[in-house]
Amino acid sequence: MSGKAAVKDYMTREVQTVSPTDTVADVAKRIVESDGHNGFPVCDGRKVEGFVTARDLLLETDDAPIFTVMSEDIIVAHPDMAVTDAARVILRSGIQKLPVVDDAGNLVGIISNTDVIRSQIERATPEKVGKLMRTLEQIHGITVHQEKATVHLDDLIPTQARVYADELEGRRYELDRGLAEPLVVIDNDGTLLLADGHHRVMAAHRTGIEEMDAYVIVVDDPIELGMQRTAEKEGLRSIGDIDVVDYGRHPLVETTRRLQRD
Repeated sequence: MSGKAAVKDYMTREVQTVSPTDTVADVAKRIVESDGHNGFPVCDGRKVEGFVTARDLLLETDDAPIFTVMSEDIIVAHPDMAVTDAARVILRSGIQKLPVVDDAGNLVGIISNTDVIRSQIERATPEKVGKLMRTLEQIHGITVHQEKATVHLDDLIPTQARVYADELEGRRYELDRGLAEPLVVIDNDGTLLLADGHHRVMAAHRTGIEEMDAYVIVVDDPIELGMQRTAEKEGLRSIGDIDVVDYGRHPLVETTRRLQRD
């Protein structure tokens, strides 16, 4: 399995569980009061006995013990299982979450369809970063290196003048569910140029998020970069200078409408 992302790298380790002897009323209350949970692993100590969902509780009496309504024949994953294999299980079974158990059958985490998607997004980003690094080195004859950091959005200089309103909705959806890719930022002697992630930044800014994770490409011997000159010419000094364009008012759309009227 060398080189492959494993379930243990993306699973949630702090898992909320319920007991087989808890009642339907107890678990229903937990679901209502929880932040987005629609079910829980049922554990006796650390041993996984089953899984109970909100659907399992329907039409059951409040005082019924959970062991009488839970699903006992459940699918579980191992921490060393490849994420891609977990993805296949989740996709083919139609379930949203897999309890993760060790060799002794003890619960050590849980992996969801959201975790699987995040693993694929994060694995794709380094390829994009590597390509940009090679391009910078070839065009400018410089050396660069990469760091992972959290950046303040107010410190970023955009290199793209506009974003589209409809795409911001998709990026906000990703942010709300923890699916967004890290930004790609170039650090040129302390000047932080936003190279990739303008829609994500604007969606985050509108949501009130002040900082985000980023792959930072650090220029070892700072020089004036072409994209930096272009940003200055376009008057881009902060994310506040980015225009949000309503695609319905895009110039080409308006031109098409005028042609239709003519």
